[in-house]
Amino acid sequence: MQEEVTQKTIALVIKTAKLDTNVLKAAMRMYLNHQKQKSGQNARKTHGKTSVKKLVGEGMGVSSIEVTDGNIKSFERVAKKYNVDFAIKKDKTCEPPKYLVFFKGKDADAVAQAFKEFVYGNEKKKGKVSVREKLKRFKDAVSQDKNRERSREKNKDRGQSL
Repeated sequence: MQEEVTQKTIALVIKTAKLDTNVLKAAMRMYLNHQKQKSGQNARKTHGKTSVKKLVGEGMGVSSIEVTDGNIKSFERVAKKYNVDFAIKKDKTCEPPKYLVFFKGKDADAVAQAFKEFVYGNEKKKGKVSVREKLKRFKDAVSQDKNRERSREKNKDRGQSL
């Protein structure tokens, strides 16, 4: 009985015209990759956006933060960077829609840091002038330069003075 537990056998079926080492090696590699993927899906949990139902169902305390910014998609990128499990729910009862961001209680520090980075990025974007605006200013400046009268006097003085 002990011998059966310690030794595992697998059945690998390959259809080939000629069985050589390269074909066997490729088949074994495919089998091992398949086993890695199969075990990896069960073992690892995904981080990032999820539903409120799944977040509450994990049995940990859930906290929420209210966000009024409409650019919530940029927060998702920052939250994924910090491996935070979160769920976003839109509150349609008020006129400018508010977003409630739910997250696990244990992720509070990571969420706080993610929100700091999110707010910093939004403030940084608000302070920037768009490239089109800059281009428009430069066009206006150049067009006013062309309209300015240029003096066409020729100076024949070659630096000789008495």
